Amino acid sequence: MRGPLLTRRGLLGAAGASIASISLPPLLQAGQPSLRLVAAPGKASLVGDQGPPTRVWAYNGRVPGPLIRARQGDRLVVEVENRLDEPTTVHWHGLRIPARMDGVPWVSQRPIAPGERFTYAFDLEDAGTFWYHPHINSSSQVGRGLRGVLIVEEDQAPAVDRELLWVLDDWRLDQEAEIAPFGAMMDASHAGRLGNVATVNGSVGPDEPMRAGERVRLRLANVANARTFALRFGDLPVWLLALDGHPVPPHQPDGGRIVLGAGMRADLVLDVAAEPGASVAVVDDAYGPGQAFELKHLRVEEGLGQVERPAPAPLPSNPVAEPDLAAAEHRRIIFEGGAMGAMMGARMGEHFRTMRELAEAGRLWAINGQVPEELFRMAPLLSLAQGSSQRVELINRTAFPHPIHLHGHAFRVLTRNGAPEPHTPFRDTVLLGTEETVEIAFVADNPGQWMFHCHVLEHQEAGMMAVVDVS
Repeated sequence: MRGPLLTRRGLLGAAGASIASISLPPLLQAGQPSLRLVAAPGKASLVGDQGPPTRVWAYNGRVPGPLIRARQGDRLVVEVENRLDEPTTVHWHGLRIPARMDGVPWVSQRPIAPGERFTYAFDLEDAGTFWYHPHINSSSQVGRGLRGVLIVEEDQAPAVDRELLWVLDDWRLDQEAEIAPFGAMMDASHAGRLGNVATVNGSVGPDEPMRAGERVRLRLANVANARTFALRFGDLPVWLLALDGHPVPPHQPDGGRIVLGAGMRADLVLDVAAEPGASVAVVDDAYGPGQAFELKHLRVEEGLGQVERPAPAPLPSNPVAEPDLAAAEHRRIIFEGGAMGAMMGARMGEHFRTMRELAEAGRLWAINGQVPEELFRMAPLLSLAQGSSQRVELINRTAFPHPIHLHGHAFRVLTRNGAPEPHTPFRDTVLLGTEETVEIAFVADNPGQWMFHCHVLEHQEAGMMAVVDVS
């Protein structure tokens, strides 16, 4: 047997003790308007240099894929070449772009066949932290390593000493650090494919060096198949600047805890108010105290000394249309199914199917009592007039949380279980807790057909997906 014995508990512990924030060189800079991504098999040292390499799928040989960095208002041109043995696409998660560039197979484009290329080209309306990934056979393709981050810089950046990016992920590896097989019914029917190795920027490595007294902009992107991350930064002051790329009034979150479901992002300001020689544990407790682990350690070195820092200034707003709540059309969307749920069956195609029949067809989740007979080839769940304001109740009647993602738009989160959502942020993905109701609102101003789905990728592929038509 190659390498150490890798167990779920051991891998999470080892990864949590020593994950590095490696430098990700940008591909897009001023005067460089286009770039190329190649999706192909590769290898990555997920468990550190002392362990065996892992066979992965990667963009340009990197896991995560190359950081793409641009400025708000730039036009991005990306040629994607497929060197895999199956079709792929690239979806630009969180970007409000034309539907034909959205990367959804058979809805937005024909899949990129092995050996083929496809060029994505669109303008970057919004600043923020976004990411890119396949939208075909997603649980496997993303789970094997095909994901990367796109940063769109605002015109007025916050006053900080430096910036860091942490790409949060997890992997399910066997004892030889190989990626475990996909397609488990347990994953599809329960919480999704939760891994046993947690990584930051695709590696296990040394602690993060920080300078005493410095102010750091920290961009977080959760690119995992299913895992929710909930991070605490010890006693260090943390300010939340943006969620899913869209600014929020700078504030310190309750308990300093940052919760990100799969697909979500956050921009923080972290003040290193600690003495040189201190080691600050970044703890993930998303699944309760009994499963909490130290994701990372911040090693404080000599720096600026004790510096009094005021609250950071707000980021400039993105040009997102404000929904007219008084005139908005009201909608209701109910999510059902999965293990330990009360759903007895749902309509698939023209017929009602029992849960047993649905499970035999690989469909375990329903939206408004409907299950897609063929993924990506379903009638629209909603047909919305272009320019209309929409107010939508999202109701979770399942035993599991779901990060619900709407393509091509940003929506305000208005209420959660009837109580106002603090700061009513614009988002593209909202974490819908177990037996929870969340109300969102948005302007349906981007014409086309848009996916609306759970970003636990195993849930999406087992039926928790729909199409919203804007015309």
